[in-house]
Amino acid sequence: MTAQQEKAERFRLLHQRPGAFVIPNPWDAGTAIILQRLGFEALATTSAGLAYALGTRDGGLTRDAAIANVKAIADATDLPVSADLENGYVDDPGEAAETLVLAAQAGAVGGSIEDSTGDPANPIYDFSLAVERVAAAVEAVRRLPIPFTLTARAENFLNGREDLDDTLRRLEAYAKAGADVLYAPALPNIEAIRAACKLGKPVNVLAGTRQTHSVAELTEAGVKRISIGSGLSRAALGAFVRGARELKETGTVGFLREAIPYAEIQALMPAPPKQ
Repeated sequence: MTAQQEKAERFRLLHQRPGAFVIPNPWDAGTAIILQRLGFEALATTSAGLAYALGTRDGGLTRDAAIANVKAIADATDLPVSADLENGYVDDPGEAAETLVLAAQAGAVGGSIEDSTGDPANPIYDFSLAVERVAAAVEAVRRLPIPFTLTARAENFLNGREDLDDTLRRLEAYAKAGADVLYAPALPNIEAIRAACKLGKPVNVLAGTRQTHSVAELTEAGVKRISIGSGLSRAALGAFVRGARELKETGTVGFLREAIPYAEIQALMPAPPKQ
């Protein structure tokens, strides 16, 4: 068994054991290493977190940038990595599915495909095309030499479409098309989450968006996987902006009281290889 096959199997089993697990979202190799050292069992990339690090808005990534980030994070740790690949960076089902294959080749053992188009005028793919895209992704990842965990995302609530019935209809269709995990970010309440969890597949919930339920509460509702999306990235950027504003506006450095000590962050990072 290769190292990637072992990671893929470990990731698959996380979705089968009792209870929920937390899958935090690093945006580079350094944050991935920290999360591993803190004891998390798996990681997921974040398109928004990477976009901000690269100086663009969420939705502004290229496929090459996303795949390079997957490789950097997968190479940095021994943990299973699932890739946030947005809509595959293309509309065509077959070409979007190829994005998942590229992520696997970069080291990911899971990844997501979403039904958001990236077009504000028409933000969600028509139902039939959305299902076709998931089916093409399923077909592509089943040909991989690892048990790749495919997550299908229904993006209505992130795009101003407050339609729970359509969201559940899409998730159910994605499950029938062969998706391993279902994910509808920003569901409005715990009742909607419970409804998604009744569709027969493991469900990922984005913590901190519209609801602040604890891991225990989400587990009781039937959730299997809990991610944070860009939350850690935005928390880090929040500290950065507050510190920079203090420095600019008052000339003081009180923000350093909240900074991780130099020795502690040094200890979290691996030693560089000897020359």
